[in-house]
Amino acid sequence: MDKILRIDMGAEGGPKVTEEPLGDYTGLGGRALTSAMVAREVPPLCHPLGADNKLVLAPGMLSGTTAAMSGRLSVGAKSPLTGGIKEANAGGQAAQVLARLGYAAMVLEGKPQKDDLYRVHINPGGVKVILDNSLKLLPNYELVERMKYQYGRKITCISIGPAGEMKMSAATIAITDMELRPTRHAGRGGMGAVMGAKRIKAIVLDDAGAKMRSPQDPEKFNAANKKFVEGLRNHPVTGQGLPTYGTNVLTNILCEAGGYPAYNFKEGRFEGAHKISGETQAETENLRGGPGSATHGCHRGCVIRCSGTYFDKDGNFLSKQPEYETVWAHGGHCGISDLDAIAMLDFLDDNYGLDSIEMGVTIGVAMEAGLLKFGDAEGAINLMKEVGQGTHLGRILGAGAAVTGKVFGVERVPVVKGQALPAYDPRAVQGIGVTYATSPMGADHTAGYAVTANILRVGGFIDPLKPEGQIQLSRDLQIATAAIDSTGMCLFIAFALLDQPETFQALLDLLNGFYGTNLTGDDVVALGKRVLSTERDFNVRAGFSAQQDRLPEFFKNEPVGPHNVTFDVKDEDLDRVFDW
Repeated sequence: MDKILRIDMGAEGGPKVTEEPLGDYTGLGGRALTSAMVAREVPPLCHPLGADNKLVLAPGMLSGTTAAMSGRLSVGAKSPLTGGIKEANAGGQAAQVLARLGYAAMVLEGKPQKDDLYRVHINPGGVKVILDNSLKLLPNYELVERMKYQYGRKITCISIGPAGEMKMSAATIAITDMELRPTRHAGRGGMGAVMGAKRIKAIVLDDAGAKMRSPQDPEKFNAANKKFVEGLRNHPVTGQGLPTYGTNVLTNILCEAGGYPAYNFKEGRFEGAHKISGETQAETENLRGGPGSATHGCHRGCVIRCSGTYFDKDGNFLSKQPEYETVWAHGGHCGISDLDAIAMLDFLDDNYGLDSIEMGVTIGVAMEAGLLKFGDAEGAINLMKEVGQGTHLGRILGAGAAVTGKVFGVERVPVVKGQALPAYDPRAVQGIGVTYATSPMGADHTAGYAVTANILRVGGFIDPLKPEGQIQLSRDLQIATAAIDSTGMCLFIAFALLDQPETFQALLDLLNGFYGTNLTGDDVVALGKRVLSTERDFNVRAGFSAQQDRLPEFFKNEPVGPHNVTFDVKDEDLDRVFDW
């Protein structure tokens, strides 16, 4: 994994493929690499859908190795949704395969003058960029079936659906899982629209004949990997809760805490939560059966296995197991308590290539505007189909919650930097509110998951209803997250890292055993700070100020039940988050 692959889609005479050494980017991976490349090579004031923007896909520092949990792919660009720098993170097989093919990063740059569509095929023999207008407006599932027919079943696909081709700001980039289904998505920030602007519909990866990446110190590396896996399996969250109930285990927990945003953030609990909880979901999946129903990994090497497969009442595949954020966004946020309807909405998100958080929040805003009533599952499905078809209304919705709120005159629009808030109310979980407000990424729970200490009591406890301690909590977690995103590790390893010093040491030993280095915890912190500083500098040059590091006013003015609290962290304290 020692080279950069560049595909210039705007080159004279057609797409141009070049390879180059890492050079100044040596030692970086994942988010550290995508953010460094975007910050250095993309003009901050450029149009996100223009020729000057670049889409960077980078496996992590440990991707392509036998290290457990190391299959996350970072996708970076200037975001069409936020107008700032963006890193969207996805599971699936792509990171492992791209790393084994030797690429630390794949960069899509330039823009074709014509409206033609292309597919890219990469294997150990080389890279081909192929004109293929027959793929226009294909949804992801049909597209992947065509790629399987053409290239066989031992491939990995990176693709966009119709939303990406139509350059909708809520568009995702889909990545196939172990079953070659387009179920894992670089979801946030409109990365699919950037890929659509480059006119690349699909990237087919085939690593047949490629070898695993080899560590400098195999003995140290293998011993660390064994200890790392033991730590994950011994932690109650990563070893029990997530494998048994998936991420949707959080529904009942957040409802009990009063931090589950319902009816477009009007309430902190949802009366229908028991119908869509992780416990009910797992029971339904186990009852209906089918391969990989209630427990499933999104990529090879996953030992947490928090995913699953959702079959309908007749035993037919409907979608991958909808995750907590998706169940909330299409469920409680919209007043919908029908798991089958939520799974259908999840399938449509994946098939059209749309961010389930952005679309669920957008539909909730549309409900607030009176386009349909809260709880109308059939109406929500019909709205999603309008987005996939690119109708006039569909294009408005596909632009995300902020645009939809402006078009329909809605005041309560839960966004930061133009990006929809995820499934934790910042009034009842104040630490996550700090992250939403200040992350360079826009509202993003994964950027600094303060739910750990606020709700789950992982890594200590900080009262979620009070502002005290939330700045330091969010700061520390944003730093740690930026570093973890750079390794290619799944963010869920953080639960064990926070509670088990020996598991954190095992991660350090994995890195040191692989690279022959002597990294310490301080080095990890320094890496996280470096990534965040790079991202914030880009945003400043793109025109961002402290005013973008704020929550919408209604979180300060409208108390939410059952605790009747508002977001009480002061603006001047938000401005201290990045004062190291």
